[in-house]
Amino acid sequence: MEFPQWIVDRVTSRQGSLHPYDSFDAGKLAFVVVDMQNHFVLPGFPAAVPSAAGTIPAINRLASAVREAGGQVVWIQTTSVNSDVHLSLHYSETYTPERKKRRMESLDPGAKGYELHSELDVQPGDEHVVKLCYSAMVQGSSDLNQLLRKLGIETVLIGGTATNVCCDSTGRDAMMQNYRVVMVEDALSAFTPDEHIWALNNWMLVFGDVLSVDEVAARLVPVKQAAAAA
Repeated sequence: MEFPQWIVDRVTSRQGSLHPYDSFDAGKLAFVVVDMQNHFVLPGFPAAVPSAAGTIPAINRLASAVREAGGQVVWIQTTSVNSDVHLSLHYSETYTPERKKRRMESLDPGAKGYELHSELDVQPGDEHVVKLCYSAMVQGSSDLNQLLRKLGIETVLIGGTATNVCCDSTGRDAMMQNYRVVMVEDALSAFTPDEHIWALNNWMLVFGDVLSVDEVAARLVPVKQAAAAA
């Protein structure tokens, strides 16, 4: 991804280079894929992101590379169960009754909207986490942080949808919990290109790195290689 020169200058001034990470130890890395559920991906659903389905090949490619290197893939799904209680003010004040009703029904476990998109390459060894809030890392939303700690994860790659909403929120809170966080630009999608680019520009300025699937894959150090070098 190309960044405006003023972003390049500011980031480089702060950290010495545009991209701070030359390599990633796959054994301490998780690819966290956020909300690639039918509700957010399939046309016709109320929150479908137009470009989300187009990122599935990139998501699958990176998931495969991470697994092959010995890393972990984590699929995040939003549920409506208790979410209207956990976010009662948000849903009562910023959603119309009809829009809230459609969301609650669509994201109920067992509903088609709750399911991960059928073209995602989900494997038996992958982890699954259910969240209540936009961020999977905020307290009370899910057990993602506890899972990552248990697995010894230090680096979190973020993919999924929407770039500027649940992905950004999860990534920011992961950074605040002392994880190294990378937004994977071509494994992310937003409702408009402007929102996608704006979110990644803002992320680059303050919170972490932005890389493509190919750039991440090239930096992966397989577990066996890392162990041999230790």
